Amino acid sequence: MLQAFVAAGLAAAAVLGFAAQAQAAPSVFTPGPCAGDFTGVAHKVDCGVLAVDESRGQAGARRVALPVAIVRALAPKAGLPPVIYLHGGPGGGVLSGLPRTLRSPAAREMIAIDQDWIYFDQRGAGVSAPSLDCGRVDLTDAGPLSQAAADSLVACAQRHVAAGVDLSRYNAAEVARDVADLRRALGIGAFDLVGGSYGVRIEFAILTHAVEGVRAVVMDSPWSPEAKWADGGPKMVADAVRLILAKCQADAACRAKHPTLEADFAALARGWLAKPFVKAGRTYAADDLGGFLMEAAYSAEGARALPRDLAKIIRGDMSLLDASIAERSGYAEAQHLTHLCKEEFPFEDRAAVAAGAAGDPIAGLLVASMQRYFDVCRAYPVGPADPLEQRPVTSSIPALFLAAEIDPGCPPHIAEAAAKRFSRGQFVVIPNTTHGVSGRSACARRMVRAFLANPAAPVDRACLSPEHDRFVFDLEDG
Repeated sequence: MLQAFVAAGLAAAAVLGFAAQAQAAPSVFTPGPCAGDFTGVAHKVDCGVLAVDESRGQAGARRVALPVAIVRALAPKAGLPPVIYLHGGPGGGVLSGLPRTLRSPAAREMIAIDQDWIYFDQRGAGVSAPSLDCGRVDLTDAGPLSQAAADSLVACAQRHVAAGVDLSRYNAAEVARDVADLRRALGIGAFDLVGGSYGVRIEFAILTHAVEGVRAVVMDSPWSPEAKWADGGPKMVADAVRLILAKCQADAACRAKHPTLEADFAALARGWLAKPFVKAGRTYAADDLGGFLMEAAYSAEGARALPRDLAKIIRGDMSLLDASIAERSGYAEAQHLTHLCKEEFPFEDRAAVAAGAAGDPIAGLLVASMQRYFDVCRAYPVGPADPLEQRPVTSSIPALFLAAEIDPGCPPHIAEAAAKRFSRGQFVVIPNTTHGVSGRSACARRMVRAFLANPAAPVDRACLSPEHDRFVFDLEDG
């Protein structure tokens, strides 16, 4: 089904000018089949493809096909504009998993109740065409987890360039302009934005480059333009891990099982930084452990099980690392890099990655992989960096910033600093919760619903207790 959808998108783009044009072509939305099976979904879902120029304003520009799904409100309310949703990553996607999302109980509390919600896969990601996927590569938000992975990513860039893809056109500013084109193509006046993780970085780009029509903005687990991904990234992961372990020590049952876990794990990290660990002929590097920590601390399940899982690794049980290694590479990797190599790493310092982790063995586990980002970016022709892309955004548009207390990639202090520059911004930390709070917290979903109904009113935080009073660990051996 997804392959057929991509083919349909490519066909639409070809008809509308994927091949060379004598002049720049307009962006056009063409209704068409949906990506995925929406059987059992309560909403009416209309789908299609938005065809846009890869390089706007250039005669002969190839076309990009962006799949779109419009989830119609169950009970439309007059005066409420549609919501445009922005997925994270960069290099993630939303459409292939949208049917499953809409069937979830959590979605029924927030999505398309009285407003239409519009979803699309960003250029280069998801089931858009062309796809900037690189195949199976060991890449996470901690960076390329081996030199072999870095080499594969370099080769991937070369393949896409040889295929005629202009890698300088896959970044936040271009996605912001795609949203403006989508709005015009669908005849939308005012609209709201809901974004998660790096989708919030796209929201900031919209507020910078294409703000017309934006009524209100929800920022879930925000990443801001001025935040530092790799320069400081290892420390953010180590801080999240230590926060989880501190909660373990504050929990009687967890403390009884793991009384010296942080010290024991720090000793293990020092050993792995000195030399790889070998078991049954298989070699495990510090990169593997660092990548595992980032992914575990991102998720509620991983964070709740982290004390138990670290204890297993300390005992020499590598089954969890084996599973983690097998599950890597969920991104369209080249799209992940076209963003970061354009709008993040030009403003960061490779040497500062190691300096910021000095003396911290847990942070040290992520230094080498994060530094590889800089090496790989040299092979990505993304064009010159624009200082505007790192500039903090100031706005009077109502915005709700929702941050997870435990977040190795988008910690609360990033959201708090950004919210202070919004004259009508509201900042809320959801205690004892991990990345992607609206998917994990009924209280957060109520806040989103209330905010979109009336962005001028303060959100009610009373629901944070008792829902988020404590962090419940998974201590049972699986």
